[in-house]
Amino acid sequence: MSKLPPRLGQVQLQIMQALWERGEATARQITEDLSCAQPIAHSTVQTLLRQMEAKGAITHDASDRVFVFRPLFQRSEISETAARDLLTRVFQGSVYGLVAHLLRHERISPEERRRLRELIDRADAAEGERP
Repeated sequence: MSKLPPRLGQVQLQIMQALWERGEATARQITEDLSCAQPIAHSTVQTLLRQMEAKGAITHDASDRVFVFRPLFQRSEISETAARDLLTRVFQGSVYGLVAHLLRHERISPEERRRLRELIDRADAAEGERP
């Protein structure tokens, strides 16, 4: 049985993004990656890395007395868990509620709307094929 991904905070997700992009990284490299968008203290990154390791989201190896971190979950696993958590906690499991909120409060390009319609049409077709 596979282990479910842990719930991660916003900055922890940014750390995971850096790790997915690099494959593995030191705390210093992650700090530099995150600081490109907005300054973050190296000590904060180190604390978050320890918390993420305790949650089982990442692991590390020591290379020349420097910790090199790597993710234990794929991006898709974390995305699925985060989306399901949002759907459950904020929208009480209502897909309609989530989509309605996005349509009312977010800018959705014509291309994205077209793709969403196609996705719904494919889901309807697949539903029609089920016994």
